[in-house]
Parts: sequence; structure tokens; C-alpha cells
Amino acid sequence: QVQLVESGGGSVQPGGSLRLSCAASGNPRSINTMGWYREAPGNQREVVATIARGGTATVADSVKGRFTVSRDSAQNTMYLQMNSLKPEDTAVYYCNARGVLHYTGRYDSNDYWGQGTQVTVSS
Repeated sequence: QVQLVESGGGSVQPGGSLRLSCAASGNPRSINTMGWYREAPGNQREVVATIARGGTATVADSVKGRFTVSRDSAQNTMYLQMNSLKPEDTAVYYCNARGVLHYTGRYDSNDYWGQGTQVTVSS
């Protein structure tokens, strides 16, 4: 099993910045793809950004130019730098891991999710 723990959420004024972190425990050997998703009240969960083990990243159009995703594959950690935050960025942000190779040699295609961290952008 893999556990994902997010941190770094909080409240910020419009135009402010936050940096989210996601750490994977449970000793995965490697993770193919990690991603950030968000869910606002009344909305479906949507993808914000994903990043592959090699570093190839995709970012949603709604946050392009403002958010940057990065990861330390050796440490199985991922970050989301959020700048120029807007009220519409308010949501619970979830970390996702997909494609886990365990040290036992077992490959696991399940989706793993963190518990979520609240981001609130308000004046």
C-alpha cells in the first residue's frame, strides 16, 4: 500500500501564492505518474497538473502560467507552486499516484489518493 500526504494548503488573498507538497510513504520503489486534482463544492474533481517520472508535465489551461508542478522522483515527492491565485482556485486539492512499482517487484496500476488539503482564496 501507498499512502499520500498533502501539506501546504491554507487561506490566501487573491494574487497570493501557496506551495503544496505531496509525500508518498509505504516505500514505493517508483511511481509512474503523480498528479494534483482539485474539487470545489458542487463541482466534479478535475485535474490540475500531472507529472511523469521522467519529468514530463501537463497543466490544465485554467492554471497555465500560474501553477507549476515538479517532483523529486527519488524521494517520491511532488510539489505544486501556485502563484497569482484567484478565488476560483478555491478547492480541496488532492494528490494522486498511479503506476506504482513496489520493492517486492509487484507493479500496481491502482489509483492512490491523499486526504486532500484545503486552499481558500478570498479577500
